[in-house]
Amino acid sequence: MDRRSFLAAALATAARPTRAAEPAPTRFQIACMTLPYSRFPLARALDGIKGAGFRFVAWGTTHDEGDGRPTPVMPKDAEPARARELGRRCRDLGLEPVMLFSGTYPEAADGFEVHRQRILQASAAGVQQVLTFGHTKGASRAVWVDRFRRLGPIARDNNVTVVVKQHGGETGTGEACAAVTREVNHPNVKVNYDAGNVLDYLDKDPIPDIRACAAEVRSLCIKDHRNWPRDEDCGPGFGEIDHYRLLHPVAFTGLPMPLACENIFAPLVPRPDRAEGVDALAKRAREFLEVVVAGLHVPVGKK
Repeated sequence: MDRRSFLAAALATAARPTRAAEPAPTRFQIACMTLPYSRFPLARALDGIKGAGFRFVAWGTTHDEGDGRPTPVMPKDAEPARARELGRRCRDLGLEPVMLFSGTYPEAADGFEVHRQRILQASAAGVQQVLTFGHTKGASRAVWVDRFRRLGPIARDNNVTVVVKQHGGETGTGEACAAVTREVNHPNVKVNYDAGNVLDYLDKDPIPDIRACAAEVRSLCIKDHRNWPRDEDCGPGFGEIDHYRLLHPVAFTGLPMPLACENIFAPLVPRPDRAEGVDALAKRAREFLEVVVAGLHVPVGKK
């Protein structure tokens, strides 16, 4: 090839449009909260979640340890070493802990101190996220923003993300929560999406809402809801929310993203009296979500 032909070929190659990289699938971490097992001891909850086939677990919030009283999974003032021990206990069972509840609203008088301690607990335990929620009314929104701006660097230094979920009122939608996190403008303060709460508290379709905040979402609390024949939260696939449409806006982020089952129960019928009944519902929830995720991640050309 002479010099003129070489230059022409090089110019043609440079002018050819480059193919955009394919978006990487989100690494969904399908987890079960210990919350559905709150009527039973924590040890039984962890055994049940493992037996139901989960690889990931979220801590929350209290359990009856046999004395008829709610015992916190992790007290808000517990030393980080206690969280580290619970993290080790989970991993010894083959469960990776991915989330814990703050247990305190961000606007509470002790809100900053509790969230700071939760971040330290999560870091010691190797837990990715601290989940919080509350109410922003009037001046309290400024309190949220100020506290999250101060918590962001602490979370970053401890490799933890604080995620805010919908809880009715002025933070009843993902879009409203995202408006707060965008104002905070810190990579370690993001949104957790709870579709069941959006449909329950506001009677609002969560699908357009999650599309409006998808860029801020870093995890989901999995909870379905029915408005008919009774107004009731329920497990995924038992309600009126289309989980294919729900997860589609966040299906190709390339990020790890916990899907933490907060409610796994069937609507209309009584909740199980025995832990084995909860085990069966936990397994069903996991299998349902695995099918949805597998379908969303099938390459377009193979569908």
